[in-house]
Amino acid sequence: MAPLRISQLARRVGMKPTTLRFYERAGLLPARRSESGYRLYDEEAVARLEFITSGRTLGLPLEDIRDLLPAWEDGQCADVRARLRPMLLAHIADAEQRAAELDAFADRLWQVLGEIDGPPWPGRCAPGCGFPHRSSDPVPGTAISPRPDEQPPVACTLTEGEQAERVERWRRLLAGARREGVDGGFLLRLPAELAAPVAELAAAEKSCCPFFDFTLRLTSAGLELEVTAPALAAPLVAELFGGGETTDTCSHWNV
Repeated sequence: MAPLRISQLARRVGMKPTTLRFYERAGLLPARRSESGYRLYDEEAVARLEFITSGRTLGLPLEDIRDLLPAWEDGQCADVRARLRPMLLAHIADAEQRAAELDAFADRLWQVLGEIDGPPWPGRCAPGCGFPHRSSDPVPGTAISPRPDEQPPVACTLTEGEQAERVERWRRLLAGARREGVDGGFLLRLPAELAAPVAELAAAEKSCCPFFDFTLRLTSAGLELEVTAPALAAPLVAELFGGGETTDTCSHWNV
């Protein structure tokens, strides 16, 4: 079969050419060059990308997938499974920890809801009205960040259609938010009643785009959402959370 150019391979596997070039730079997708300098791929590249995609849907970092590829190339399923097992155990532990943190956050929100459904304090609302923790402290369990030894790639496992839907969900949820720039991203101020849907959407975003860092705080003035990302993702952060137009966000999602 004739070799595939990068645009042909991208259409074949349903990815963007920028994603394939990123995988090449990351050492996951080798390509040979034509005499005129075009990248050329064979049928094995299709299977390789399916393997990479399967790993990404499990939340494996590219470093882990790169470690698995030599065993996959040898074609021995037992070897792949032997290497994959400890990786999955580590990610199960991480996922369970994140789930416990979100459960704790949900319990905290229900506690605060119960307090504000009770009799109001007489007169003007004091700083501690409904917020017994100090306003400058993050709510326990709401910092959604990567492990310190990881450097997540600026890439996302969502399809373009899913990306467009995710952008629209953020647009609706953050409508009317007050924004200010911080180092590497934005600080958004929202009504406190949006804490649960914001936490849920931030967790979903983190699972498919791990290069984002989210921190949620409940303060006496409401909810604060801080979003940061590596410098390479600055255009995406600005479009998604800076209040600008998001029509071209998908072109920046996998770089």
